Amino acid sequence: MSYLDAISRWLKATGLSWAMLHYTWVWPTCQILHLIGMAFLVGIVGFLDLRILGIGKGIPISMVHQLLPWGIAGFVLNMTTGILFYIGDPFQYLHARVFHFKMLFILVAGLNVLYFYLSGLLAKVEALGPVEDAPLSAKVIAVVSLTIWVGVIYLGRMLPFLGDSF
Repeated sequence: MSYLDAISRWLKATGLSWAMLHYTWVWPTCQILHLIGMAFLVGIVGFLDLRILGIGKGIPISMVHQLLPWGIAGFVLNMTTGILFYIGDPFQYLHARVFHFKMLFILVAGLNVLYFYLSGLLAKVEALGPVEDAPLSAKVIAVVSLTIWVGVIYLGRMLPFLGDSF
């Protein structure tokens, strides 16, 4: 038995796991909140990525970047509800390759955004005028971001249909 199996067994025995599965309103409420979080996250991050790629050049990137706290709030909401889903039925996710790929994509998205901020690209992008093009490296990061988040959405939606965990 692996370490993750042991943790999953412990989680499955908690009252929170029981509540997730036995109160009929809890799981659907978490699903709705997860969808709202995804709308905020991908809506704001996607808007910023598209602006970096040159769509909506009349809008200053710094103005779009000011919306990012809403995207972060969406991520926190998704992380919270995602953890609740896992606690509710950990073995549904533990051995699902689709779930592992989804988590990998989220990790890559995190590394991508870290690189964007730590490399100084944000400062270069925010210094651009409304009609100026972003550097190629920022555009590559934006394409990777859009691709990864579409992949996260796809993999999350396909969890019940790909593999045999659900």
